[in-house]
This record gives sequence, structure tokens and C-alpha cells, in this order.
Amino acid sequence: MPSAHQGGWLLGGCVVLAVGVGMLLTADLGSDGYSTFVNGLALTFGLSFWVVNLVVGSVLVVMAAARHVRPGVGTVTQVVVVGVVISLLLDALETPDGLGGRITLLVAAFPVLALGIAAYLGSNTGAGPTEAAALAWDPPVPFRWSYSLVQGGGALGGWLLGATVGVGTIAVIVALGPLVDVASRLLRLDVHQT
Repeated sequence: MPSAHQGGWLLGGCVVLAVGVGMLLTADLGSDGYSTFVNGLALTFGLSFWVVNLVVGSVLVVMAAARHVRPGVGTVTQVVVVGVVISLLLDALETPDGLGGRITLLVAAFPVLALGIAAYLGSNTGAGPTEAAALAWDPPVPFRWSYSLVQGGGALGGWLLGATVGVGTIAVIVALGPLVDVASRLLRLDVHQT
């Protein structure tokens, strides 16, 4: 059971992460690579996004566990809290009318995403599917780059399956892993699950 300190980092990080995802999605300039992959599979097989998300997420967590990134209470909490908060935010937020507003929202989403990911991983209570897949390869590939590889692979797979890729997707691939690395150092948190 996580301590109160860990629980605070976990819940706070998950809420901040969800706000960042809500901003990214509301900007409507492309989603993250993982979601692009899930969407591509959902389109290809005619299944609901949440069903495919559950299956893909479970597979990634099991694969990561095989490389000694063990799931924990944070794994489940991340999926549930982030999912619920995003659903509430998407009902409340509206995509800005102009391209300038959408770009501003997209850019503003990145520090929020990075802080949320660093905080929830820094609770050391277990990683969600995308982060677990990236951590499974650190070492030998540092998280800042393994995260980019996981997001890039997801985006490519999703695009090949018919999902849309946008400038936001490319920005996630290129920038988010390094930004999480910076955020974790600023917060003095270790994102590796021990």
C-alpha cells in the first residue's frame, strides 16, 4: 500500500496528466502515439476505443512486467483517474476557433503533461501502459528516448491502420520524453519503478 506521500504524488500527478491530455485533445491537432495506435486498431477491427485500449494497455503492462517493470496500484490508478478526468474535461472544454488558439493550447499542454507524468511515476507505485513500455527498455535506452520510440511506434502503427496523425502527434514523439526527464529532475523524482 502506498504511503500518504506516494498517494499524493500519484493522485496529483494523474490529475495533472489528465489535464494535459485534455488540453492536447482539445487543441485537435493530433493525439499521442499510443492513442493513435489504439484508434487505428479500433477502426480496423470495428471495436470500441475503450475495448482496444484495455487490451493494448494490458499487453503493454504484461510485456513490461516480463522486463521487470512490475505493475502496481499506480498502474490501475493512472488508467482510471486519467480516464475519468479526461472524460469530464472533454465535456467542459471547447476547441478554440482559430489556429492560433489551438497552437497555444497545444504548446501549453506539454509542460502540464511532463509534470503529470513525472509526478505520477515519481510516486513509485507502478507505471501506466505507455510509460511501462518505455521504462521496460531503460536501460539500455534512457526513458527520454525510449518514450519517444514507444510513442513513435504507436503513431506509425496507428497511421498505417488508418488513424490520423497531426502536428501534436509529432510533437509528443519528439518533445515529451525529454520534457518528462527535465520535469523529473526539477521535481527531484525518479521515474523508474523499483
